[in-house]
Amino acid sequence: MTVKGGLLLYGPKGEGVIQEIQTLTWLPEGGVRLLDQTRLPREEVYVECRDAEAVAEAIRNLRIRGAPALGVAAAMGLALGAQRLQATDVASFLRDLKEVAAMLARTRPTARNLFWGLERILTVAEKHRDLSLPALKRCLVEEAITMHQEDLACNRAMGAHGQQLIKDGDTILTHCNTGALATVGYGTALGVIRAAWERGKQIQVLVDETRPVLQGARLTAWELTRLGIPSRLITDSMAGDFMRRGEVQAVIVGADRIAMNGDVANKIGTYTLAILCRYHQVPFYVAAPFSTVDLALATGDQIPIEERAPQEITTIAGIPIAPEGFPASNPAFDVTPAALVSALITDRGVLYPPLARAIETLRGSSPPGDSSEP
Repeated sequence: MTVKGGLLLYGPKGEGVIQEIQTLTWLPEGGVRLLDQTRLPREEVYVECRDAEAVAEAIRNLRIRGAPALGVAAAMGLALGAQRLQATDVASFLRDLKEVAAMLARTRPTARNLFWGLERILTVAEKHRDLSLPALKRCLVEEAITMHQEDLACNRAMGAHGQQLIKDGDTILTHCNTGALATVGYGTALGVIRAAWERGKQIQVLVDETRPVLQGARLTAWELTRLGIPSRLITDSMAGDFMRRGEVQAVIVGADRIAMNGDVANKIGTYTLAILCRYHQVPFYVAAPFSTVDLALATGDQIPIEERAPQEITTIAGIPIAPEGFPASNPAFDVTPAALVSALITDRGVLYPPLARAIETLRGSSPPGDSSEP
């Protein structure tokens, strides 16, 4: 086992080399180190955030992204912010902590895990308010680090459950980025694909480029190259043709928020893929930790959808591709109705329709090693 360029290298079963991506880590001296995903695939640059505001900037500007990663980043950002608070009594500390949480919450509205991470840290702060302020601050850091560790275990569990849905010889189409870069490590939808590959299944992956920010072309292709999994890049508009030709056996995507009825908010273009899958009778799977389920939302109609800058549509890498000043709409996510989801792959198992009943049944359970409720 060696470390090179910030990546942990090892050879599973003595075959090849897997490069484990260190998406984000807590620095012992107090800070958050993260891989700047806006610089990929051309450069591997790590950013060190020394305060909560720097973490918020990283989230807002997509230096770190992906619902599970945002959950841990937000928790670490809040724990980091707690260390800088000057309050001298617990009541004032908790009030100021909530203000830091509100600042982090304003960064991106759709990903449920971001809010889940903040809520978990705030809950721990309230639970341990009888501690001294130094001890309470240490407790919040420990909780954020625990969440980091849990995320990796959660993703591996998801991969183990989901890989059973993949057959030897399958070609899987995936959208956006759902690998280690979108999590603490291993991945959600890409983690399922990776788990199938590591179990010896001879599979191939079709990678949607994922306009407008090209997370598929820039990030997923980068990860798959390091994993050594056979893959090809296609434009988003090619997916239907590949399905028509029988070259797609399954589609696996991630999720940024899931309503209680099973409606799924994910990267824009996901809804289109789900409709294509239904027409071509291709299974459409969603992989996400159970913490992505928003227990407060009955349906996907209630999910807030982030509208990003039109420049993401009208330019590529800063180069204009549309007439100057031409208007553009840029919703970052769409909502796929539960009726189009073949199965929901979670860290607690695979859920099949009717998803509303399956989610409600699973609501009272907890994944191994985690007694907290999302």
